[in-house]
Amino acid sequence: MRLILEFLKFIIYTLVIVLISKYFLVPVLRKLAEALKLKPKTVGNITGLATSAPELLTVCFSSVTGLTSTSTYNIISSNIINLVQYLFAVYLNKNQKNLQNRAIKIDLTMVIFTIIIPILLFIFKINFSVSIVPAFVLLFLLFYYINANSHKLYLNKKTSFENKISDEQKWVKGKKSVIIKNSIFLVIISVMLYFTGNLLGNNLKTLCHLFKISEWVIGILLGFITSIPELITFIESQKHYKFKKENSEDGVIEATNNLLTSNIVNLFIIQSLGIIIYEFTKL
Repeated sequence: MRLILEFLKFIIYTLVIVLISKYFLVPVLRKLAEALKLKPKTVGNITGLATSAPELLTVCFSSVTGLTSTSTYNIISSNIINLVQYLFAVYLNKNQKNLQNRAIKIDLTMVIFTIIIPILLFIFKINFSVSIVPAFVLLFLLFYYINANSHKLYLNKKTSFENKISDEQKWVKGKKSVIIKNSIFLVIISVMLYFTGNLLGNNLKTLCHLFKISEWVIGILLGFITSIPELITFIESQKHYKFKKENSEDGVIEATNNLLTSNIVNLFIIQSLGIIIYEFTKL
């Protein structure tokens, strides 16, 4: 009976993450982007940070309980799944021709490195300890710098999003309140994702302990679940530009920066936080 109850919880928490992402996170980010006239690249960066909330939770929770292998496998599987989901979303929206853009190619190369780096650390048996944190922070800054400059070099032309010069470019009445309101909503949504991810993490641990499943299996399962918000945003960002009959490249740029930001934050920032938390629990 307990097993059935835990399995039902698993389904419910998963559906909640999907629904929050699709019907709350994506629309709020879109409204903020339109109100602030943000570039697709910037929207992608913000989305990448927002959709990393579940990973932040599960890694921190795993580290507190001493399950460092779980958090590591969670990050690796999340980053791999994010890339697969991104490519699926691009082909689903028939935007594969935009992958030829040089800036997007550079971003995807860095995404591949966010998968290769932890795998190499495993192969050469390099421990995820505090000594690796400074290197991770430097790599995060390097990747961010490359991303920013590649877009300046190869995406100098104004995107369709920036070319709107009619009424949308004016500060219409109530715009300030729209920005404030949706910023508050974004914080609330991030908290909702955080706590739902916490419940899901506890639920997965319970399920796995009942069946004596190893940490790496728990980590991979968490990777699948915590990547759901990214899948939703990858698809919705491209559908938005197609629906508005705007430049499809803008949608791919947004999705690509969502992917890159999510992956580098997962590996270099969230993994570093997990390492630091684990070391503090040992004191």
